[in-house]
Amino acid sequence: MLSGDQPYDGHDPATVLLLLLAGAVATPWLLARGIRLALRARSIRSATAIRSAATLAGCATVGMYTWGVLHLLFFDDADRATACNAAVGKGHLTGYEPSFIPLHFGCRSNDGRTMEAVIPSYLNSSVITLAACAVALTTVAVIARRRTDT
Repeated sequence: MLSGDQPYDGHDPATVLLLLLAGAVATPWLLARGIRLALRARSIRSATAIRSAATLAGCATVGMYTWGVLHLLFFDDADRATACNAAVGKGHLTGYEPSFIPLHFGCRSNDGRTMEAVIPSYLNSSVITLAACAVALTTVAVIARRRTDT
């Protein structure tokens, strides 16, 4: 049986904290690794330079996603309700639609529309673009490394 407040449940707080912790550890680690690889690269076209760029793109991806999760940490129930009422109109809010992938905090209105209220609009497109860059650069780095190994 569903409780009456379930339509207004947000993101799981434990998961938010775990994602923030993981992002707070992974982002500086990837940044340091990317910089270290860049300093070791002998030329801009070397496999090490490409690995550095891939690592830094991965760092930016994790950092951007963590930035979005940080928004969730600072929005309590009253802030979420205020932001959602501003997005869909006062008196029209019927529930929330949270998700982690893509990072989303939707506000459902009584006419069936869902509007984003908490997560910045640029966040998911930035994460997707940075992740695509990281994957493409990693693929190029693997190919470059195989060429130098043979």
